[in-house]
Amino acid sequence: MIDLSAFFTILAMAVVTYITRISGYLLLRRRKLSPRLTRVLESIPGCVLIAVIAPAFATTEPANLLAVIITLLLAWRFSLLPTVILSVGITAVLRHLLLY
Repeated sequence: MIDLSAFFTILAMAVVTYITRISGYLLLRRRKLSPRLTRVLESIPGCVLIAVIAPAFATTEPANLLAVIITLLLAWRFSLLPTVILSVGITAVLRHLLLY
């Protein structure tokens, strides 16, 4: 059974995520965005993804370094979603095989 504090933590994170997503829509729905601002807003998900995976570049763990190289190769060939899905799976397998 799931721990109650873990459940409420996950629930709170889901609510905060939803609020941040819906607030952008509510604040900007009646505004005409410039092409420059549109490009900036479209680049944010990629920037967040890079910020999450960038610390893997600063590691000396072979599993993480190999996962970064494989992710770069996947990104060269596939779009964002398949790259993320495959990279997460490959990283998990490499960490399991090489760290434990």
